Amino acid sequence: MPSAERPHPAEDAVLAGFLDLTVPPGYRAELIEGEIIVTPPPDGDHEDAIGNLQWQIARNSAADLYAPGNKGLITPLGRFIPDATVAPRGALRGRESWSGPEGVVMTIEVTSTRAQEDRSTKRRGYAACGIPFYLLVDRGKGTVTLFSDPQDGDYIEDVRVAFGKPLDLPDPFDFSLDTSVFQ
Repeated sequence: MPSAERPHPAEDAVLAGFLDLTVPPGYRAELIEGEIIVTPPPDGDHEDAIGNLQWQIARNSAADLYAPGNKGLITPLGRFIPDATVAPRGALRGRESWSGPEGVVMTIEVTSTRAQEDRSTKRRGYAACGIPFYLLVDRGKGTVTLFSDPQDGDYIEDVRVAFGKPLDLPDPFDFSLDTSVFQ
């Protein structure tokens, strides 16, 4: 068997340690490219952005979608917890804490303390597992970007707007996202 197909003992140990990890209430742990990342609870502006996105998606999408937070997703680059996971209503019911991306239409991240991971590693991880859309609210840059068309481990299309400009979301959303709520 080629070495690429054999699990590496150190990777197994890191994954086992990660899965046994206990973090303080409100904190969350992710395994990103072999590194365990523990982040504190988000600030109020971050949560306000997520709340506004969840509300707009549930209220305005052409399809019956919802956007719950804190769903652990297994990707080729690690175990990520998106700020919100968009899927048809009820699609996540019955899943384990960590599961594959089946049925996930879009992941959403709002930048905070480790913005570069949202801009790069998480984007590539979500694309590598075939999630059709990735929405990034980049508070540091004042932009909202919709990444789409995952191929070869990354998204090949993106549309970026400055906060305050509408962002047209395609099917199955079919509405213009109001980004003025992030200013």
